[in-house]
Amino acid sequence: MVIYKTGDQIEQMRKAALLVSQTLSEVAKLLRPGLTTLELDVFIGTYIRDHKAIPAFLNFHGYPFNSCISVNDVVVHGFPNRDSLKEGDIVSIDVGTILDGWYGDHAYTFAIGDPGPEIMKLINITKESLYKGIEKAVEGNRIGDIGHAIQDYTEKKQGYGVVRELVGHGLGRSMHEDPQVPNYGKKGNGVKLKEGMVLAIEPMINMGKRNVFTEADGWTIRTADGKPSVHFEHDVAVGKKSADILSDYSIIEKAESANPNLHTTRTAAEAEA
Repeated sequence: MVIYKTGDQIEQMRKAALLVSQTLSEVAKLLRPGLTTLELDVFIGTYIRDHKAIPAFLNFHGYPFNSCISVNDVVVHGFPNRDSLKEGDIVSIDVGTILDGWYGDHAYTFAIGDPGPEIMKLINITKESLYKGIEKAVEGNRIGDIGHAIQDYTEKKQGYGVVRELVGHGLGRSMHEDPQVPNYGKKGNGVKLKEGMVLAIEPMINMGKRNVFTEADGWTIRTADGKPSVHFEHDVAVGKKSADILSDYSIIEKAESANPNLHTTRTAAEAEA
């Protein structure tokens, strides 16, 4: 059942989403070779609590960390650990907050140093595909329009693999609400979009084939062929004429571009163009 939000409730959700964005922007200032993802996770949990919110991922269905940090061929749900980040690593950081009972949940992929032109292209195309999907989050369209836009841009035009086993989702007072939001699909298919829906749209795009597997920990999901994967995610309210992006990449991008240890991705404005 889809739970529609009022304008006031969407503004509450915006606050939760922006706290995720602020957290990710602070993480962008810290990222460097030699840092461990476990150190990042501790920082993320402390930052969220210091801002009077709850880390939404911690203990969610037993998940044991504050964040999901996925490196290179890890698609999503990577466990923070004591391994040091290296020059050329790509790192997807997925963060959730609960603020005044409302959830924020989004992700950003960073490049430590220069991973090379092919991987930077994958990062930028995935980021652009997120905005292609968001463009379709308008009343009267259908869920399939979002997935088709993402799949067409990444799989059909670039030959990348679109992960099928994991999808975006509705968001609200629960982290996962209806409807599911696949990153593939057919135009005109699926649930009809209406004003008041809030969606987490999150393309997960592989350099190689779409196939993935889950490690023995029950959480970490990797590409089956060992090739890199990229993940971006925004919180989006469906509007009558255009989508309303509740999260904010601009502050993350500002921190990213100021950190000499990071290879800058295209900005949100460039990705939307």
